[in-house]
Amino acid sequence: MIETSFHGLYMPWLLPLAGAALACSWAARRLLAFAGAYRWIWHPALFDLALYVLWLYALVRVTGALIP
Repeated sequence: MIETSFHGLYMPWLLPLAGAALACSWAARRLLAFAGAYRWIWHPALFDLALYVLWLYALVRVTGALIP
């Protein structure tokens, strides 16, 4: 796993990606709420969790943070 240094504090690269995925998920939720899509979603909390996991997966795949 890749590590990064932030002012001398070493952290796994997945931590900044998780923060970025949270920001992307928040923006997507705002857009979906503005468009009225949540009227058609049965369980919004479960949908939000799935949306966050998909954003995190996409960011990990794009950056190549987890190298097998």
